[in-house]
Amino acid sequence: MSAAILAAVFVGFAPTFYLRPYFQTTSLAPLLRLHGLVFTTWILLLLTQTTLVAARRTDLHRRLGLAGAALAGLMVVIGLTTAIVTGRRDVAAGSDEALSFLTTPFADMLVFLVLVTAAIGYRGRAETHKRLMLLATIAILDAAVARWPLAILAASPIAFFVLTDVFIAIGIVYDLVSRRRVHPAYLWGGALIVASQPLRLVVGQTDAWRAVARMILQ
Repeated sequence: MSAAILAAVFVGFAPTFYLRPYFQTTSLAPLLRLHGLVFTTWILLLLTQTTLVAARRTDLHRRLGLAGAALAGLMVVIGLTTAIVTGRRDVAAGSDEALSFLTTPFADMLVFLVLVTAAIGYRGRAETHKRLMLLATIAILDAAVARWPLAILAASPIAFFVLTDVFIAIGIVYDLVSRRRVHPAYLWGGALIVASQPLRLVVGQTDAWRAVARMILQ
């Protein structure tokens, strides 16, 4: 799953970040470069941590976990900052849709924070901890999936959410096949991610949210 997530992120952001010189001539703003670097570090850390556990190096896994907790906090700060800066730019360019869209990065960061915090709290229970860390990463995967070169993503505003949720479904199916039951972390953690997706779209279209977003982006 960690390798699949890494591949999904690379495919999504290759044209604008990883392989940008081959696709675009303009340089990336420093904040966006930092954003990409920090979030990529998280994905690589997830792969490293799962590899360490598979190799029975739980001692190193725990030490890296401290850095992972700090990195998660930094991601929330940078994620929200980038959303606000980008939103201000888009609104200044005349895009009122940026007010509604602001719910998406805000919701991503909120769900990510909740799941990471829960995962840290359950670090002594490996089966719960690892599933919550996986779900926290899936919660922010929609940004990469939305950039996949698939026609269906342009045809439907919720298609990238559905494709992202496939990663949750794979974890659930694996539990059913290997354990004959679904771990509770997948049930409530997955439900949190899925429920937040239509909710953010609905909230984003309300006048109340648009007023709040306009104040945030001032």
